[in-house]
Amino acid sequence: MTMKLHCFGESGHSYKVALALNLAGVDWEPVYVDFFNGAARSPEFRSKINNMGECPVFIDGDTHLTQSGVIIDYITEKTGKFGGTTPEEKRDVLRWVLWDNHKMSSLAGITRFLTNFLPADKRSPDVIAFHKGRLKVSLDILNTALEGREWLVGDTITAADLSCCGYLFYPEEFGFDRSSYPNIDAWLTRISELPGWKHPYELMPGSPADRA
Repeated sequence: MTMKLHCFGESGHSYKVALALNLAGVDWEPVYVDFFNGAARSPEFRSKINNMGECPVFIDGDTHLTQSGVIIDYITEKTGKFGGTTPEEKRDVLRWVLWDNHKMSSLAGITRFLTNFLPADKRSPDVIAFHKGRLKVSLDILNTALEGREWLVGDTITAADLSCCGYLFYPEEFGFDRSSYPNIDAWLTRISELPGWKHPYELMPGSPADRA
């Protein structure tokens, strides 16, 4: 049975999972969620798909999962990829996934939304500047961690890389300029050269251009 991923192109958390599936080489198909027209907040979605009203949602037969970190962990368990090779590496992978969800993807996601997708008359320059400042701290941490390294953990791509790169391939302005972070820039290039890599707007349905 083909795995299904409820997602939309603008979702960085969905992209992490879609990218993991593609790089793992498994059969899967995206199920478009019209997030910007309220689909994820509808009573039907909350009662049948995800009571948290979020994407991504992953379905593999009777397995029904939400939250990108959990889904990537399942993909890792099922495919034997992305998990690290020693107990120490596995714990370090988890450390980066937890850090990313709290300290980077959460900031990148909200900053990108406030800067690009919130109606212009509701955007607060002070709030956006505050979030960009916090995001810069996280980007500096990531850039330093990648000094002299190809991957965050071990000698191949893991869930740590998949989680942390999720929002950094998006073209919208949200306080991230690849040229300012040379180690991140080189790391993103390495990821994009892996067989199966695709840009988020190519890998999942939905993009800002669809709503233009």
